[in-house]
Amino acid sequence: MPEACIDLKNINLFFGKKQILRQINLSVAAGKICGLLGPSGCGKTTMVKVAAGILKPTSGQARVLDQNPSSFALMARVGYMAQSDALYPTLTAEENIQFFAALYGLHARELRRRTEEVMALVNLSEHLKKPVQLYSGGMKRRLSLALALLHRPSVLILDEPTVGIDPLLRQDVWRNLRDLAQSGVTILVTTHVMDEAEKCEQLAMMRDGVLLAHGSLAELLANSGAANIEEAFISYSSAI
Repeated sequence: MPEACIDLKNINLFFGKKQILRQINLSVAAGKICGLLGPSGCGKTTMVKVAAGILKPTSGQARVLDQNPSSFALMARVGYMAQSDALYPTLTAEENIQFFAALYGLHARELRRRTEEVMALVNLSEHLKKPVQLYSGGMKRRLSLALALLHRPSVLILDEPTVGIDPLLRQDVWRNLRDLAQSGVTILVTTHVMDEAEKCEQLAMMRDGVLLAHGSLAELLANSGAANIEEAFISYSSAI
């Protein structure tokens, strides 16, 4: 496994004449949780879509596990959770899982085991047979996370995974993410919540399509002279 599991170099991206990402450089080491912190509309979602191979940058190079992120061969090694839930509402949770398992090539025995594991992980086991259209917004987010984890990915890319999830379950999600990282999974997760940012081993701060700073929480606080993440973000923002 390469040292930098996610490696973005000199990434620029335009939609028409509007520049969304500006000279982004970010590396995420194996088995680390990297949080991407910034306000809505700053380019976080666009950036993770580049890392997931969904969007192609106008210039620069993106590599995931030392491969082009849009490579079909990476599908079985990367889990992606979008900001909008990509679920089939008329199907049950179990049927959604079966559909995505077929895309990943999971065998029936493995699928049964993984279905039990991931649904227990997101506290949805008793809702397996329920149509997704009857799920609450928070339940849909948790099911989306279960689908991203289904095939045991080496890299997990999560866009605002805890939006709409109650505080107690949010704690469970982050505890599970830490366990995954300790097992070797590399995680890139976007958030605009300061207390979630504190749970990340690496933190990248972003505003207006620019990566303001990147490092550990201790490094970011020390370099900015700030007492907390919010003050650090304001300090780095004022420098651009």
